[in-house]
Amino acid sequence: WADGPAYVTQCPIQTGQSYVYDFTVTGQRGTLWWHAHISWLRATVYGAIVILPKHGVPYPFPPPHEEVPVVLGEWWRADTEAVVRQALRTGGAPNISDAFTINGLPGPLYNCSAKDTFKLKVEPGKTYMLRLVNAALNDELFFSVANHTLTVVEVDAVYVKPFTVKTLIISPGQTTNVLLTAKPFYPKANFYMLAAPYSTIRPGTFDNTTVAGILEYQKPGSPSMSSFDKDLPLFKPVLPRFNDTGFVTNFTSKLRSLATPQYPAAVPRSVDKRFFFTVGLGTLPCPANTTCQGPTNKTQFAAAMNNVSLVLPSTALLQSHFTGVSRGVYGSNFPVTPLLKFNYTGAPPNNTNVAKGTKLLVLPFNASVELVMQDTSILGFESHPLHLHGFNFFVVGQGFGNYDAVNDPAKFNLVDPVERNTVGVPAGGWVAIRFLADNPGT
Repeated sequence: WADGPAYVTQCPIQTGQSYVYDFTVTGQRGTLWWHAHISWLRATVYGAIVILPKHGVPYPFPPPHEEVPVVLGEWWRADTEAVVRQALRTGGAPNISDAFTINGLPGPLYNCSAKDTFKLKVEPGKTYMLRLVNAALNDELFFSVANHTLTVVEVDAVYVKPFTVKTLIISPGQTTNVLLTAKPFYPKANFYMLAAPYSTIRPGTFDNTTVAGILEYQKPGSPSMSSFDKDLPLFKPVLPRFNDTGFVTNFTSKLRSLATPQYPAAVPRSVDKRFFFTVGLGTLPCPANTTCQGPTNKTQFAAAMNNVSLVLPSTALLQSHFTGVSRGVYGSNFPVTPLLKFNYTGAPPNNTNVAKGTKLLVLPFNASVELVMQDTSILGFESHPLHLHGFNFFVVGQGFGNYDAVNDPAKFNLVDPVERNTVGVPAGGWVAIRFLADNPGT
C-alpha cells in the first residue's frame, strides 16, 4: 500500500537504486497514469496506464475502432530541478515553462519544432477513443479538435453519462476519455488538435502558449501510413479565452456518474466527519538578512491549507506511525476548520502570513467524510487542482463566493455526482466532496 509521495508513504528511491512496485488492480478499469512524486521530476517522468475491462464486459457505449493515448505535458528549456530550487531559494514564483507537449512533442506552433508534431491518422466514418491525460505540472488545459466533436465517456477511470462538446477542460492529474467520430467521407483537409492553458490568477505570469497536433485522414486507396499532405487546408479550432471561468464551470457541471445498477454511484448519504479547508497562497517572512522575490522583497510565497504550509518530514510518515515514533516527525493536529475566519473571497486580510508544520488529520476507519475546499483571495483567486491519494471521491457540490454551510448543502447532488480522484477548486469559489475512508494509510 505504498503509493509514492516522497516522505509520506515512503522514502524516495535513492539515486542509483531501484524499486519494484508489485500491485494488483481490483475493481478498476479505464485511463490512469503513473509519475514521479518528488520535487519536479514529474515534468518528464510519467506515462499513461490503461486498464481494459474484464473479458466479456463491454464498454457502456459503442466500442471504438481504435484507442489512442493522448498525454499532455509541459516542457522547460532549463533543468526543472534548477527551476524549482531557484523558486524555493528566492521565495518567488517558479519560472514558467517554454512549451506544452502532446505525447512528448511540441508541434508546429513553436519555433523550429514542426518536425516534432503528434499526428493522428483516422479513417472516414470510424470512431476513436482518445485517452487524455494532463501530465502538465502547473496548468489546467483546454483541448479541442478543429471541426470535430468530442463525446466525454469517462473521467479518472470512472464512466460518466456521455455528453458532447467541442472543447473540454482537464486539470493536472486528471484523465478524460472521449469518443471522436471521423467524418463519413474524406474531407480533403487536415485539422489541428490544440491544447492551451486556463489561468485566473492575477497578478501572475503563466505559459500562455498553445501546443498543436494534427488530425489527418487516410486518403481513399492509399496506404494507412502515407506521408502527411501539407498542401491540404489546415483548420484550427477556436479555444476559450485563457481566463474563461464560465466555460470551465459549464463543462464541469455536465459531469455525472452513470448511476446504473451495473455502475452505481455509491455516494455516502450520511456523514460521520465534516471538514472545511481553505486553499490558497499566503506568505512567509524571508530568512534574516536576505531579500526575497515574493509579493514583497521581505516575503516569500507559500501554499497553505487552513493556513498551514507543509514541511516535509525527514522520516516517512507511515514508518513513524508504524514504529510509534511520531514525536518530532509530525503532529496529528491539523485544523479541521480555519483557525482565523475571514471573508475568504473578499478583500485580502492585512496579515497574509501562514504557519509551517507537518500536521496530519486522523480519520477513523470506514468513516464517511465530507470535505469542503474553499479558494481564498489572499494573493489572488486561482483554480487549485486537488488530488486525494488512495481514494476516489464524489463531487457533490460546488459554487462561487464563500461556502454557506447552512444553505449550500441543500443543493448537493447525492443522486449521480461525478466520481473521480482529482478536482479543481473553482477560482473564487468552493467544492464539496464525499468519500469513504476505507483504505488505511497516509
